[in-house]
Order: sequence, then C-alpha cells, then structure tokens
Amino acid sequence: MDRLSVRVVVLGHVQGVWYRKHARETAVALGLVGRVRNMPNGSVEAEVEGAEERIQDFLAWCRIGPSRARVDRVLTESIPTRGYTSFEIDR
Repeated sequence: MDRLSVRVVVLGHVQGVWYRKHARETAVALGLVGRVRNMPNGSVEAEVEGAEERIQDFLAWCRIGPSRARVDRVLTESIPTRGYTSFEIDR
C-alpha cells in the first residue's frame, strides 16, 4: 500500500474550538501520521501521511470538525512524504 502525504488548510472558525486536539485524535484513530498547527491567519494547517483511503476519511472529518467549529473551506494539496512517525500538535 502506497503512503501518500497531503497538506490540509482548514478555514473558518477553527481556532479556540479544540480543532487541533480532535484532528490529532481522528488522525491517530485512522492510523495516520503527521502534524497539525494553528496559523497566524486563523486557519488550521495539517500535514498527514498514510493510506489514501484513510486520508480521505480524515479529509471528510476536516470538512465537519469538532462541534464548536465552523468549517467554511478545506484546501488540500499533495506534498512530498516527510517520514513522520507519529501525529503531533505543533504549539
């Protein structure tokens, strides 16, 4: 099974609503690795690596997010695999 890597940018009301924590929990449950962080412009950015089907499941979750979030848009792009071994929240 090929390992893919995707950068995800989530726009909307996604900071201060536990988006990163829930994104990490979702990614780990799906067997994905990578990182997630808040961006200065108010978005959340994640890099995820793993099986394509699992990444698609993660992206489906990203379009909804946690209950307090309001997701307006999710942007994705393929990126080179970085070789993550866990999924971390960047502070």
